[in-house]
Amino acid sequence: MSSTTRPPHRGDTPPPRTGSSEAEVLRGFLDYLRTSIAAKVDGAPEPQVRTAAVPSGTNLLGLLSHLTAVERWMFLGDDVTDWPATFRAAPADGVADIVARYRETVERAAVVLDVCTDLDAPVPRPRPGRTGPSVRWALAHMIEETGRHAGHADILRELIDGSTGR
Repeated sequence: MSSTTRPPHRGDTPPPRTGSSEAEVLRGFLDYLRTSIAAKVDGAPEPQVRTAAVPSGTNLLGLLSHLTAVERWMFLGDDVTDWPATFRAAPADGVADIVARYRETVERAAVVLDVCTDLDAPVPRPRPGRTGPSVRWALAHMIEETGRHAGHADILRELIDGSTGR
């Protein structure tokens, strides 16, 4: 590439500008990643969205199904007994269904987090006798989990239809 040739514009959304508190930074980055992965899955074509593009069997729709389960487990208190099964979307669930379910779960998780003013306190979980991790740990873990799978989704979506960017 010559020094005068610029790479093509990717249309990436830059990282968020957040408030200065630790909670605002953590929630801002988590919301940024949540938005990125939902957008990556939204509008992806069937059946490619559920077709494994790598030997592990990972597919785009399964990633968002899994993240929905993790959000529900972490912030809403759902029990998960079979984590590998969370990577498989039900055959009857289309892209719009999975994306809507994820976004609704994220909204419900935000309501829980809105009342969590102490990052050292446990995440409130509606399960008797089961104390959640600290809010700080839960946010850090969800940033890691969502970011890791958003990277997988970037690759899978590019393999499906060439879409790149956040």
